[in-house]
Amino acid sequence: MQRPEPGEEGSLHGQIHLFHEFGARRYTSDLRLAESSFAQPPLDAGGFDTLLDLSKVVSFAMGVLSLCALLDTAFFIPATRWEDRLVASVAHVGFAGCICLISGVLFHLSEPRVPLARTLPVRLFVWALTGYSLLFALGWYLDAYYVPLLWRNLPH
Repeated sequence: MQRPEPGEEGSLHGQIHLFHEFGARRYTSDLRLAESSFAQPPLDAGGFDTLLDLSKVVSFAMGVLSLCALLDTAFFIPATRWEDRLVASVAHVGFAGCICLISGVLFHLSEPRVPLARTLPVRLFVWALTGYSLLFALGWYLDAYYVPLLWRNLPH
C-alpha cells in the first residue's frame, strides 16, 4: 500500500495504513502513530500464538493433575490390596499418558526443533511413571515380606 500524500490523510486511501515490523501486522488510521515505536498490535494479531500458549499451560496443568490422580490411586486408597491398586492404576496410567502426550504435541508445535520425546510434559510423564513404578514395587515388596515380620514380633 502506498503512503498518502500529506494533503490526502483524510481520504479513503489514507485511512488505514498496514505495515510489517518484526513479522507482526499493525493497523492504524494515523501514519505518524503507525511509524512510531509505541504502536501496539491489535489483540488478534498473535491470536494463534496466544491460544497455543494458553493451551500449553492448561494441558500441562491437566497432565500434572492426572499424574496426581495416578499417585492417589496407586498409594492412597485405604483398605485395598496391592493387586486391586495395580488394576485401578493401569487406567489412570493410560489417561495420564494421553493427556501428557497431547500436551507434548502442543509443546512440540511451539518449538518444532525439539523432538516430541524431549518436551516437558512427556519427560514429566516418563519420570513420574518410572518413580511411581519403583515406589509401587517397593511398597508391594515391603508389604508382602517385611510387614509380616513386624506383626509377628509384636508383644501380645
